[in-house]
Amino acid sequence: MSIDKSVFLFISSHRRGWVFSPQDLLSKFTREEADNALSNLVKQNKIRRIASGIYEFPRYSKITKKERSPDIQKVAECYARKFNWDIQISGESALNIMGLSTQVVSQYIYLTNGVSREYKIGENIHLIFKKIALKKTGFKYPQSTLLVQALSTLKKENVTLEILEKIDAYFKKEYPNQQIYQKILKDTQYTNTWIYETIKGLASEQ
Repeated sequence: MSIDKSVFLFISSHRRGWVFSPQDLLSKFTREEADNALSNLVKQNKIRRIASGIYEFPRYSKITKKERSPDIQKVAECYARKFNWDIQISGESALNIMGLSTQVVSQYIYLTNGVSREYKIGENIHLIFKKIALKKTGFKYPQSTLLVQALSTLKKENVTLEILEKIDAYFKKEYPNQQIYQKILKDTQYTNTWIYETIKGLASEQ
């Protein structure tokens, strides 16, 4: 089997929407093999390059029959793996990612213990990392941080049934056939009581 096919099999073993860098392939391939294969796979339209050194196994919209925009959360996680950073999404950006904000945004902000940098994703999205002394969240999963940051920013009095339905729609779309709330619920048992009870309510409906 050719290196290109081997690399694509490894990539396609992940769910569509996976965002990765060559470093994510180095457990199985050399850097030269990874770089050459990724270049070829981009030309074959099997993957796409969404930023310098960052690639995606693209998702497709059943409605438009076109590739969907990359998941910014997964892009940020890819940079974190690449540079060995800890990251934490800002509250406003959590709302934007989950479709809980009415604002049209072109930038997403993550806090990091790494360095302050900005990356352009696609034509008009700016991913900004701000260096700051991160508070330990104690969460194992990035989905937990995403949801807790969104709820914390909204505040209890603003969490309506419509908001809960939008949160549920986001997780069902991004993590189909997964017991994602059960993972988050176990991960967030020591967070703020009202936030934990809100997550418990979402989990009970899954």
